[in-house]
Amino acid sequence: MQNFAFCTIFVFSCLIIGLNARKNVLFLVSDDMRPELTSFYGPDFPSPIHPPMHSPNLDRLASSSLLLKHAYVQQAVCSPSRTSLLTGRRPDTTHVYDLVKYFRKVGGNFTTIPQFFKMNGYKSIGMGKIFHPGVASAFDDPISWTQAYYHAPNLGYWDAKEKSWIAVPEDQWKKRPLPDAQIADRAISTLKSVAEDAKSGKQNFFVAVGFHKPHLPFVFPESMLVNYPESAIALPDNAYAPDGMPPVAWSNYEELLSYKDIAALHATGKINSSLPNSVVLDLRRAYYSALSWTDFQLGRVLDELESLGLANNTIVSFWGDHGWQLGEHGEWCKHTNFEIATHAPMMIRIPGLTDNGVVTEQLTEYVDLFPTLVEAAELGLKLDLCPEDSKNIQLCTEGESLIPLIKEPTKPWKSAAFSQYPRDGSRIMGYTIRTRDYRYTEWAEFSGPPKYKPNWDNLVGRELYNHDHTSPDILEENKNLVFDPKYQTIVKTLSKQLRAGWRNALPPSS
Repeated sequence: MQNFAFCTIFVFSCLIIGLNARKNVLFLVSDDMRPELTSFYGPDFPSPIHPPMHSPNLDRLASSSLLLKHAYVQQAVCSPSRTSLLTGRRPDTTHVYDLVKYFRKVGGNFTTIPQFFKMNGYKSIGMGKIFHPGVASAFDDPISWTQAYYHAPNLGYWDAKEKSWIAVPEDQWKKRPLPDAQIADRAISTLKSVAEDAKSGKQNFFVAVGFHKPHLPFVFPESMLVNYPESAIALPDNAYAPDGMPPVAWSNYEELLSYKDIAALHATGKINSSLPNSVVLDLRRAYYSALSWTDFQLGRVLDELESLGLANNTIVSFWGDHGWQLGEHGEWCKHTNFEIATHAPMMIRIPGLTDNGVVTEQLTEYVDLFPTLVEAAELGLKLDLCPEDSKNIQLCTEGESLIPLIKEPTKPWKSAAFSQYPRDGSRIMGYTIRTRDYRYTEWAEFSGPPKYKPNWDNLVGRELYNHDHTSPDILEENKNLVFDPKYQTIVKTLSKQLRAGWRNALPPSS
């Protein structure tokens, strides 16, 4: 009897130890945030024209994280990008290229990141914008969560289409709190509710917190403007389309034009049209202020994680769903294959592995986050690489775990990052690769269902931009070099690499 009691206690103790060895996950997301954070300063900052950025909380997180200086989204618009990251699969597998289609209906019954942790015994709780809301996710993909999803009740009020930006006086936001403050409040109360079970080993948590800003409209407390005095705001130095750019590469930024104050300017959004300088300056200042407002709310959540004693056993990941154009090239919003739209911020803090901060300049992709979190959580599991046809496979990945880069940040890694963007109702698909030194794009005729394949024999445009910082031709993607005689060998090499696809660009060790 004593032996039985000892064995029972031993097994129970092992279970507790096993649960405690697992790490919780705090999954932080921002909407439309380009990597314009102090921690990303360097030659690949979104624009050389910017004020000193005020992002103390994300910079603090970056200092104890794996900071991915060259992380690229798979499509620069909300639902396709989020769907790709959350399933670990690329748009040509999810078949999500717009803000309407739901991956489980058009791609496959794929396991998502929160669903995976829920299936492995975690309490999976979501709030704010994680999946693209509405029909594109069957209203936040209910199967992914343990309990009812939360949306900020004031979102509809503050996201009206009257003005593209609002600096809200204190008396107004105190009467009607801003949505991201409501989401941060909910995150704090949620962390308090799960803390005891997580610390005792009874149940781990996966808490996903999605902030809406700096998405349009740029709404933030008026006090945020103090971080960006008018004298610090400047116009972009390249407010014109790239020389030699094929018209198919352009987006008319209808999203911005849908706001009444911008529509009143009668702007067309066409190539090399422009908004008044005063409007450009106001929009840039408002975007920076909205970014700092998001940083403030993130800081509140991170502080609560620390004060609850959860930080030492909780992975914290942060990502923005794509980059954003602030008048560079005369472009606004996302919806393109340019560097400034596809390059986005990502960092991953893993207690015990990244405590002193790790920075890598290697090319990484958003599909890499899923396998990284699975490995980092210490579940004893790894995701398999998806086969060519994975529509009937619920759990696999088209990304690569980034854990090796923590140990060796300069390790030979992917030779290219892949993104894409559709045009003409998805009858044309622009496929683009970012290598260490170049961005190369081909706009090809595209077959929709059931093939979902490009016709490389029918191209409507090509682009080549130099990102080699030792070259005088870099110029912020201001000149399309695809027809320049001295680049023809590079064009042929990159075209072959683009068409060979992402599987042929995986790390040598894969």
